[in-house]
Amino acid sequence: MKTIDVDRSLCDNHGQCAIAAPAVFRMNSDGVLEYEETFDDALLDEVEEAVDVCPVQAIFLKD
Repeated sequence: MKTIDVDRSLCDNHGQCAIAAPAVFRMNSDGVLEYEETFDDALLDEVEEAVDVCPVQAIFLKD
């Protein structure tokens, strides 16, 4: 199972990941990214899209 890691020192809270994979990523009421470290394998394509669209490349998938 893959897990998600977001490098908070890189993340600028653009929210593109929340648009690409809303079941896994979301912006809280303060505009700060929240996410699930683990996710259902059925969401892998969406999560990979979120990784790709991150403008600062702060999202990483780990095995």
